[in-house]
Amino acid sequence: MAGEEVLTAPDGTPFPDGLTVERSGSRLTVRIDRPGGNLITLAICDSLTALLRTPLEGVHVLVLETGGDAFCLGRERTASTPEDLPLEVRRLIALNEAFLHTPLVTVARVHGDAAGFGVGLAALADVAVALRTARFGFPEVTMDLAPTIVLAWLARIVGRRQAFWLTATGEQVTAEEAVRLGLINEVAADDAALDAAVERRVQALQERSPRVHTEIRSMLRAASALTEEQAYDLSADRLVLGSLRRRMS
Repeated sequence: MAGEEVLTAPDGTPFPDGLTVERSGSRLTVRIDRPGGNLITLAICDSLTALLRTPLEGVHVLVLETGGDAFCLGRERTASTPEDLPLEVRRLIALNEAFLHTPLVTVARVHGDAAGFGVGLAALADVAVALRTARFGFPEVTMDLAPTIVLAWLARIVGRRQAFWLTATGEQVTAEEAVRLGLINEVAADDAALDAAVERRVQALQERSPRVHTEIRSMLRAASALTEEQAYDLSADRLVLGSLRRRMS
């Protein structure tokens, strides 16, 4: 895209191997490109967390995309001792939490298959568009593992029964089924249609207020943990504050 600026990490060092970050106005494009299915390394995990938690000034939308044939087939498992495991897990959870709490609107461009942690990258983004041929699944059960980090959020999106089935069997679902389940927003027929759909959604988002988007994301997050009555009480308070802020601006 014309006018894009290739960035370095906030401390001036290059981003980890396999990760590039470019800025074009209020849009940040983050690209993972690693052979073997774009498995997420802990270094890439940490960089993504930092970009989401402390975004550059003036950035509104972050687009996550990958190279190769797959979107992301999971993560590298590097912990070699029981002592290493808790730190590794905390870094993975930190990225999931960053998707929820970032002030940015996140858009995932899913051009190929997603598995395990890779499904999470798409599903936890605010918007996700996938190629029709993409498949989504949780293969951890084939390694005699329960994907507990995935299970922390999956049932809230697809429901308890579907979450159990997908993780208990490792069964893959099509992009169309992923839309029905709520894992993604839209399916595109080919690469050109995928690019057009992502651009259309990014432009629509950029036309609106980043502050309002932050309020929407915050309300959705808060309401998910409340009863219906509590959610209405909170929505009333926030609507009054938002209306007063609008009148004063």
